[in-house]
Amino acid sequence: MSDETPICSAKGCRADAVWVLAWNNPKLHTPERRKTWLACEEHREHLSQFLGVRGFLKDVVPLAEWESAGDSAADG
Repeated sequence: MSDETPICSAKGCRADAVWVLAWNNPKLHTPERRKTWLACEEHREHLSQFLGVRGFLKDVVPLAEWESAGDSAADG
């Protein structure tokens, strides 16, 4: 299963994800907690705006960069 290409989190979208939108709902999560949505090029802006309007969006990172950072964190 780990070989499957991640797909966009936008409703009904089946496109390959290329962005990670890291977010946090301060009413529910500790400040360091990061939840993630995945986005294709087409839906990156829409999903970012959805989270941004609510004050939840913390970072937008290319998927490859996010995965590399995750691999480094898992080693330590």
